Amino acid sequence: MSDPFVVVGGDAAGLSAASKCKREDPDREVIVFEKGEWVSYAHCGMPYYVKGEVESLSDMLSLTPAEIEDRGIDLRRNHEVVAVDPDTNTVTVEREGERFQQPYGDLLVATGAHAVSDPIAGADLAGVFTIHSMDAAAALRAFLTPPAAFDPDAFDGAGEFVDWELVEAYAARDPPESAAIVGGGYVGVEMAEAFSAHDLDVHLFQRPERLLPPFGAAPAERVAETLCEHGVTLHLDTEVDELVAGADDTVAGVVVDDERVPVDTAVVGIGIEPNTALVDGAGIELGVESAIAIDDYGRTDRERVYAAGDCAEMRHAVTGEPDWVPLGLTANRAGRAIGQTVAGTPTPVGDIAGTAVVKAFEMECGRTGILDHERAREAGFDPVSETITAGSRSGYYPGGAETTVTLTADRRTGRLLGGSIAGEDRAAIRIDTLATALEGDMTVGELERLDLAYAPPFSPVWDPILTAAKVLNGELA
Repeated sequence: MSDPFVVVGGDAAGLSAASKCKREDPDREVIVFEKGEWVSYAHCGMPYYVKGEVESLSDMLSLTPAEIEDRGIDLRRNHEVVAVDPDTNTVTVEREGERFQQPYGDLLVATGAHAVSDPIAGADLAGVFTIHSMDAAAALRAFLTPPAAFDPDAFDGAGEFVDWELVEAYAARDPPESAAIVGGGYVGVEMAEAFSAHDLDVHLFQRPERLLPPFGAAPAERVAETLCEHGVTLHLDTEVDELVAGADDTVAGVVVDDERVPVDTAVVGIGIEPNTALVDGAGIELGVESAIAIDDYGRTDRERVYAAGDCAEMRHAVTGEPDWVPLGLTANRAGRAIGQTVAGTPTPVGDIAGTAVVKAFEMECGRTGILDHERAREAGFDPVSETITAGSRSGYYPGGAETTVTLTADRRTGRLLGGSIAGEDRAAIRIDTLATALEGDMTVGELERLDLAYAPPFSPVWDPILTAAKVLNGELA
C-alpha cells in the first residue's frame, strides 16, 4: 500500500485516531509508532495507583498491544520517530540504533507532553519522581512498600512493559517516612492524598499563594482546609530553592529560604510542556504555549499532517481563540475526529472549555471556562463573579454537604464565562452542567431558568448551580 496513515504516539489521541480510521476504512494501512513500551494507558490514574486504590498497573491499560493489533493496526513499540519531512511525506524512525524512512499518506503527530522539573535543582536525585510515566508510578509504589511485602504479582498483566531494574531498585529500599510535593496543581493535591494513605509526613510546597490556581479562590480555600485537616503541611507562597541529597545521593531535604525541611522522597509536579521537538525543522507552525497549531479539523499548516492530544492546541469555547489545556477527553475526542477525517468523513475536533475535576480526600472540585478576571478582560469581556454556598440536597434529607459555586459572566451581555464548584457530596460532577451551558453560549439568565432535576436525595429544589445563577443574574440586572 502506498498511502499508510502513520501515527506518532501510542496513547490517547494516537490510538483513538488509528482505531477510528481502521474501523471506517478497513483497507487502509495504519501504522502506529511508539518510542517506549507502554501504550494506551491512563495518566490520570497514577496517583490512585500509588495510593493503592488502584490495585494493578494493568488496571490502567485501556488496550493491550495484542488488542490493538487485533484491530488491524500495525503497532510498533520501541520505535522512535526522530524527524518529519512534509516535503517528501516521510518520517525517519529509529529502532535499536538503526534508522529507516517510512512514507505516509497522512500523518498524525500525537507525541503528548512531558513533565517539567526545571528549574528545581536536585530534581534528578534518587527518590525524586515526576508522576508522568507508568514506570515512575510503579517505582514509587514499590518504594512505599516494605521490602518484605513487595509482590511482583501486583504487576500482573503489565509486567512485560515494566522497567524492572528501576522498580526492583526501589523495592529493595526501606520505605520513606516523609515526603515533599513541589507544586499544588492536580498532581500535587492528588499525591498529597496518596502519600497520606501510606502514613507519611507530607509537606506540600506551592509557589503561588493558593492551590489549584485555575479553579479560583473558593475551591482553593476548601482544598487547603481539607489537606490541613488530614495532616498535610502546606507551604503556600513559597518557592523551593533546591532538593538536596543525603549521604547516598538520595533526596534528603527541601531547601526554602535557607531552611531545610527533611524528607525521604519527593514528587515534582510543577507542570507539563508539549512534546514538539519532533517537528523542529519541519516547517510546522507552533501556537499557544509552543503547542502545535491546528485548524478546526486538527490539520497543521503542512498538507496531510495532523496533530492532536497534549502536543496540540485547541480552540477555546468561550474566547474562540487557540488555547492549550492538556486533558484526556480532549486527546481522545480530537484523535477520534482526525481518524474519521482521514478515513474520508471530515469531522471537527471540537472546542474545549478547560473543564476539569480533582479530588482531595473527600473534597471534590470542578472548574470550566474562564474564571480569572484578568484573562477575561484580555479576551474582551467585562467580568463579574459571585460565589454562593448552598446545600447539596434537601435540608431534611441526610447526607448533604455545603457546596460552593462561583460563576463568572460578562456584565455587558450576561453571557456565562466560567464557573467552579467545591463540596463533599457529588459536587464535581455538577460542573458538567456549566460546561454544557458554556458550549451553548448561554447567558446567566438562561442558566437560571434551566429545568434541572430535583428530588431530596439528589438536590434541593434550587440546585446550587441555579442558586448561583440567580444571585449573579441579580448582580447583572
